[in-house]
Amino acid sequence: MIEVSVSSLVTDAPTVPPEMSTVEAATRLRQPEVPALVVSSGEEVVGVVTESDVVAVVAEGGENPPVDSYMSAPVVTTSPSTDVGLAADRMRDAGVGLLPVVDDGTYRGVVTRDALAPYLSRHRLEVTWEGDPLTLGGSDPRGDDPSGGERSDAVTTE
Repeated sequence: MIEVSVSSLVTDAPTVPPEMSTVEAATRLRQPEVPALVVSSGEEVVGVVTESDVVAVVAEGGENPPVDSYMSAPVVTTSPSTDVGLAADRMRDAGVGLLPVVDDGTYRGVVTRDALAPYLSRHRLEVTWEGDPLTLGGSDPRGDDPSGGERSDAVTTE
């Protein structure tokens, strides 16, 4: 299996302060290519706000609360060197669609479920060849079939 690290899939997501208003967060989230807002306090990532978070707050009506009152926290993060399979497992386990990428305490961007999807297979395919090597053209080039006509190839999926 080809191993790919998260570093090649990181996209920008703006950081915002915890006191940012919902109206301002909604405006930022409407910008193209902004998958989420990463809430930071100093250098520390303290939460994530998505479009669905803002929609839920607006649907409840009332005030214009700061994002820290409804952000997703605590945040599950990943490092740039994390394998995409492990990052996908972390997303699934946390029930989120993106992970902030943090390198030695410094925020680098996010990796999204959509970015990981092309690198993940629903099934792990293992092919084991036993006996004769694969031949093309339907016959053994040596003119004989030492397996007695039965294939000993095994294909398994998990």
